[in-house]
Amino acid sequence: MKILTPEQIRACDRATIDNEPIKSIDLMERASNQLVSWLLNEFDAETQFAVFAGSGNNGGDALAVARLLIESGYKNITAYYLKIASQPSADCAINLQRLKKLIHVVEIAPSDTLPQIDATTVVVDGIFGSGLNREITAYWADFVNHINNSNSTVISIDVPSGLIAWDNSCNGGPIIKASHTLTLEMPKLPFFFAENEQFVGYWHVLPIGLDKAFIDAQESQFFFQDNNLVAEKQPRKRFSHKGTFGHALLVAGSHCMMGASVLASKSCLRSGVGLLTTHVPESEYQIMQIAVPEAIVNVDATEQEFCKVENLQRFSAIGIGPGLGKRAEMRNVVEQILSNAKVPLVIDADALNIIADKKELLDKLPPFTIITPHPGEFDRLTHKHQSGYERFTTQIELAKSQQIIVVLKGAYTTIALPNGNVFFNSTGNPGMATAGSGDVLTGVVLGLLAQGYKPDMAARLGVFVHGLAGDIAAEEVGYQSLVASDIINNLGFAFQTYQ
Repeated sequence: MKILTPEQIRACDRATIDNEPIKSIDLMERASNQLVSWLLNEFDAETQFAVFAGSGNNGGDALAVARLLIESGYKNITAYYLKIASQPSADCAINLQRLKKLIHVVEIAPSDTLPQIDATTVVVDGIFGSGLNREITAYWADFVNHINNSNSTVISIDVPSGLIAWDNSCNGGPIIKASHTLTLEMPKLPFFFAENEQFVGYWHVLPIGLDKAFIDAQESQFFFQDNNLVAEKQPRKRFSHKGTFGHALLVAGSHCMMGASVLASKSCLRSGVGLLTTHVPESEYQIMQIAVPEAIVNVDATEQEFCKVENLQRFSAIGIGPGLGKRAEMRNVVEQILSNAKVPLVIDADALNIIADKKELLDKLPPFTIITPHPGEFDRLTHKHQSGYERFTTQIELAKSQQIIVVLKGAYTTIALPNGNVFFNSTGNPGMATAGSGDVLTGVVLGLLAQGYKPDMAARLGVFVHGLAGDIAAEEVGYQSLVASDIINNLGFAFQTYQ
C-alpha cells in the first residue's frame, strides 16, 4: 500500500470524481458511511456524541457523520460547526444545511465560550483535516486543548486535528489526542512515528473507493508492506538438497552472551538455510552443540572471545553481531569481515556498536549490506535524534549515502533501501519488545540471504515473517509472556501463513 502526500490524496479524490464519475458530495457521503459503519459497530444507540466540524471538507465529513448517526436511530447527538473560515467549503455547506433539517447545530466563532464536554461523551473530531500545514494557534488552539482536557473518548476523522499529515518537523502547536483515528483509504505518514501515538491512538484504514488506477500511477517512495507487497517465497523442488539452499556463517556470541548466538542460529535454520556454521569461542562450543545440534560449530582457539574468521569464500552469506561483545579482538574480526567478505552481509547489535565507535568503518560496508539497528544503536551510528520523524529522515539519508539497506527496528520496523524507497512493516506487536527478538530477526534475514534472496527482498520478507511469527505467538501466549523463543517456534507457521 502506497503512502501518499496530502496533495496526492486530494488529486486521487479529484480523479475519482472525474473518472468514476461521481459528484464530490457523493464521494463525501461514501466516506461518511464508512465512518459511521465503524462507529455503529463500536458504540450503542445510547451513546452521547459531540461532533465538532470545521469549515473544510473534514468538517463536511463530520457533519455527514452526525446526520447518518441520527438516521441510524442515535438520538444523543450534539453537533457543533466551528467558524474557522469565513465560509465553509461547498460540500461542507451542503452537509451543514442537511444536518440543520434534523437538529439544531451549535455554531461557534472565535471568542465564544468554550462548550462543556462531559467525560462520558464520545467526541468526533472533524475540525482540521490532512490539508493543515501549520500549527493551530489562538482561540482554536485553546479549543483543541479544551477537548484534550475533557477526558472524553475522541474519534478523529482521517487525521487528528493539528497533526501535520506529512512533514512532522512542522508540528508544534496543540494536537487532538484521539483514542482512535479513522483514516480514509490509506495510512498517513505521521502514524508510524512513536511521538505521535499519543495523538493518533489506534488507527484504522477505511476504504472509500478512490480510483485505484490513479493511485497505482502515483509516484511514492513510501509503502506500508502487507501480505500483498512482500516477495514470493522461493520454491523448493523435489530434487533440491541442502547445498541448494546456501551455507550461512553466523559470527555471534561470547562468554555469558551465548543466548544471542543460539537464538540467531535457530531462527536462521528455521528460515530454510541449507547449512549454517556458527562461529563461537572455544569455551562456549558445548552450548551450541547441545542447544542447536543442526548447526556446524566453528570454534576459535581463544578461550573467552574469538578474533579471526577464516575461509569466508565458502559461505553464501554472513551475519555478525548478536552477543559479540566489543573487546579489541571483536573489533578486529568485524574489520576483517568487512574488508574480505564477498557475499551479502547482515550486521546487528555489537557489530554495529563497534562500527559506531569507528565510523570510518561505515565506508567499508559493501553495497546492499543489511544493518538492523534499534533506535539506540542507530543514534550511536549517526547522531542523537529528537523524534522518530527526524530519525526516519536520517535513516533514508544513510541508506542512500552508503548504498546500504537500513532496517530500523520498532513498532513499524522500517526498511530503507539505497534508492530512497522505504517500507513500513505491518506485522509485529508490543510483545516482541523483549530480549532476543532482534537476534531472531538477524537469523531470519541471514537465512534468506544465504538462500539467494536479493538483499532488499531478504530484508523485507525477513522483517515481515519475523513480525508475523510474533503475531501468531501472541495469539497463544499474549503480549506479556511472549519471549524470543516463541517467535522462533512460530516461524514455520508464519512462512506457511503469509503466502
